[in-house]
Amino acid sequence: MTEKFSLDLALVLPDVPDERDACVGRLQDMLLAEGLEKVHVVREDGGARLCLHYDPLRVSVSRVREVAQAAGARIGSRYHHASLRIDGMDCPTCATVIEHALQRTPGVLEASMSYAAERLRLEFDGEKISREAIVERIRALGYQVLSEGDHAGWWAEYRELVLSVAAGLLLLAGWLAGRVDAPRTLALGLVLAAYAAGGLYALRDAWQSLKSRRFDIDTLMVVAAAGAAALGAWEEGALLLFLFSLGHALEHLAMDRARQAIEALADLAPKTALVQRDGAEIELRVEDLLRGDRVIVKPGSRVPADGVVASGSSAVDQSPVTGESMPADKQPGDKVFAGTINGEGALVVEVTKLAHESTLSRMVQMVADAQTHKSPTQRFTERFERIFVPVVLVGGGLLIALPPLFGFPFMESFYRAMAVLVAASPCALAIATPSAVLSGIARAARGGVLIKGGAHLESLGTLTAIAFDKTGTLTVGKPRVTDVVAADRDDRRLLAAAATVESRSGHPLAQAVVAEAKARNVTWPEDWQVESVTGKGMRAQRNGQTVAVGNARLFEGETIPDGVRQDAARLEAEGKTTMLVQADQAFLGVIALADTPRDGAREVLTRLGQIGIQKTIMLTGDNELVGAAVAKALGVGEVQARLLPQDKVKAIEALVTRHGQVAMVGDGVNDAPAMARATVGIAMGGAGTDVALETADVALMADDLSRLPFAIALSRASRRIIRQNLYMSLGVVALLIPATLLDWAGIGVAVLVHEGSTVAVVVNALRLLAYREKS
Repeated sequence: MTEKFSLDLALVLPDVPDERDACVGRLQDMLLAEGLEKVHVVREDGGARLCLHYDPLRVSVSRVREVAQAAGARIGSRYHHASLRIDGMDCPTCATVIEHALQRTPGVLEASMSYAAERLRLEFDGEKISREAIVERIRALGYQVLSEGDHAGWWAEYRELVLSVAAGLLLLAGWLAGRVDAPRTLALGLVLAAYAAGGLYALRDAWQSLKSRRFDIDTLMVVAAAGAAALGAWEEGALLLFLFSLGHALEHLAMDRARQAIEALADLAPKTALVQRDGAEIELRVEDLLRGDRVIVKPGSRVPADGVVASGSSAVDQSPVTGESMPADKQPGDKVFAGTINGEGALVVEVTKLAHESTLSRMVQMVADAQTHKSPTQRFTERFERIFVPVVLVGGGLLIALPPLFGFPFMESFYRAMAVLVAASPCALAIATPSAVLSGIARAARGGVLIKGGAHLESLGTLTAIAFDKTGTLTVGKPRVTDVVAADRDDRRLLAAAATVESRSGHPLAQAVVAEAKARNVTWPEDWQVESVTGKGMRAQRNGQTVAVGNARLFEGETIPDGVRQDAARLEAEGKTTMLVQADQAFLGVIALADTPRDGAREVLTRLGQIGIQKTIMLTGDNELVGAAVAKALGVGEVQARLLPQDKVKAIEALVTRHGQVAMVGDGVNDAPAMARATVGIAMGGAGTDVALETADVALMADDLSRLPFAIALSRASRRIIRQNLYMSLGVVALLIPATLLDWAGIGVAVLVHEGSTVAVVVNALRLLAYREKS
């Protein structure tokens, strides 16, 4: 006999980002070794849970819980995750050097470095290596690890540009010295100094690469510069290193602009807060706020922490977090988010989340971490570079050795080989994709869309079909009165009678009727005796008067007027829920209710069609009539009704087979399994629910669909720019190689065009930061 028991995975492994982490597999193996029959992860209510199968005759449920928590604690104390900010990289090759060095370090389980974001994602075994030892290893490679919020400083920011300019000035001085008959040693000394200034970082990176038994772009440049020196072309070699370092310095500065767009998100939250404590108002650092603290948010100031409005009312600009264009009205009980801007009213906000737990803080962290998740194109270019650079070096060697065998001068073939090394260096290719991904994700975050990696950014742009959950996604998620059809045309009398009964019920349908009555300023007496008839409706009595509200089954055995019956049938055919209302044995009419479409949802679906989405599908657990009514109102292309959560997964699998690239849009809770199976899982309301942030590949921070077309259009623009960058970088290499081989271009021209293309692809990628969706 086997029984099952489940635990929240986040409680067992609190530091693990999601169920795909390797620590989950380690936990499963450890628990199986403890004698459990089966251990696996399931999705329930949008959260990951650990499902444990055990024999109750051998072990108690309390023992199972104890074993699971003890195993989780052992894993959590041994295996650690970290996200480190790295300073000192001057080219994409530096990221590869760091990755390769750490991956060969005992105890480091994963090291993924993003040059674009200057961010290292790390997993390591604490029993074999410490975080401090990893930091020292990085420093030994010539790079620095910064604390969160630290800035590298002016010299670290501009040192490469300073050295590059110095190299250029020294080269110019050496060239002029040679032209005015200055001593040869002076001219040569100035050129050698230009070599040192321009080649410092290239030589450092090339040496680190060679120590890691890798050949990269810096290796090509150092070899070419050394070759030029061997030929006696000192000035040309110095020019190569000057232009190479200048190109990288400009590239680095351009990339800083994209990084600053992400760092600007973190700066949205104020540093201090005005807090009510012990009857006084004191100013505290935001990091010192506690749950339950009440902070005063003055008009025009930013909200310091996630919380709930305790008193006051105001319009709050939530665009920094959600991307919403219009301020949201806030009343007591409403949620507010750190970094949003208060309007003209003063608010008192009760803090519900600590500074590091706020939606804004987690959003910034996720955007930073997203840069370490490499896109398919980026992984392809890295594989290409690993093969291409050694091939170029071998080709250069053959170009030196073979032509002299056929009578060509050795010096000429040597020079051509050095020029080819420069021409074939794929610097622009290495930065083409990371720069576009960084800019695209930064722009999305600024627009209220959280994209969790380059792979998802690219996948969004390939979608051909999108499936939507109905309730809460395409619809409001709450019933609303849509029709009040009175038999005697007296709508107010009909509503008053219905509200008399429904005001005593907490059912969502009843509350919708009461809300409609209040909206029309209808009043009703409160002192009625109410009786509920399960599954049918309610009856009320007072002083011999009776009122009944419910479905047709409540009135079995009674004669319902044909007009009332026909009205009910017509409304039900439209997918609406109907209530018949009877007072003192006379039928007053019918009230119809439905979960109504979201405002602007139809326009969003129309816009999706305009930007190339070929098919929209609605998945719902409701019946076919309800689904068809909503689909007709919104213009959805296909409806699949009466689906349980597991049925939605199968539906997504079928849609992927039929359409290829399919997204699933939901609220991130019940739809999590289907979202996980889709090409891209898109959750709405990321600013309101932790579940949406955790489960989806893409989160729309506002609880509406308006950002979805923007996200897809931005993704397609990113893919276009990635393709443009790849064509540009590969095209330059393809043109320069024959140009240098045929002596149409020397080393100077080759490096000038080469470094120009590198800066060009970065500038092209930065255009995404200013992206605006076309109307």
